[in-house]
Amino acid sequence: MGTVVDDAASVEFHAFFERNYAELSRLAHLLTGQADTADDLAADALLALWHRWDRVRAAGHPVAYARGVVANLARTRIRSAVRERRRIALFWPHREERTEHPDVAGVVDVQEALRRLPFRKRACVVLRHAFDLSEKDTALALGVSVGTVKSQTSKGVAELQRLLGGQGVARRVHAAAARGGESGGRNR
Repeated sequence: MGTVVDDAASVEFHAFFERNYAELSRLAHLLTGQADTADDLAADALLALWHRWDRVRAAGHPVAYARGVVANLARTRIRSAVRERRRIALFWPHREERTEHPDVAGVVDVQEALRRLPFRKRACVVLRHAFDLSEKDTALALGVSVGTVKSQTSKGVAELQRLLGGQGVARRVHAAAARGGESGGRNR
């Protein structure tokens, strides 16, 4: 379990919570595409940090660590949902109703396009362009190399350009994040 945290650490954690909860919730929303799940993931991440607060605050980057926890929880939630859909599909009758040439430009907005990206690309694009993190901070949050962040961000933006049909994707992702996390405002 966790360790006992003294009063000063408790006050410090409370301040950390107040400063970062909305941002962590918005990150979870953009990663999972589910507003109702975002607050739960942010709360779960902060609870995990609380249990290890003595070690987390001693580390150099508690916010980066918190973002990494949110990203990992979101990945786990997505994988669990995929497994559940697969189990349901085994018992649900299959319908072959596929459209060969969907009108992507008519149905895709930024959040829908983000949901289509593989998790790592989505996380890199969201952290870099919606949260304005540096490549180094994004790498730290996701536990990957700076080179991986560069490559996954570049590929993710290219795929978003293809999905959204145009340029200015980084600006659109940033604008969507400013409006789009219904679970909280931008908090720096």
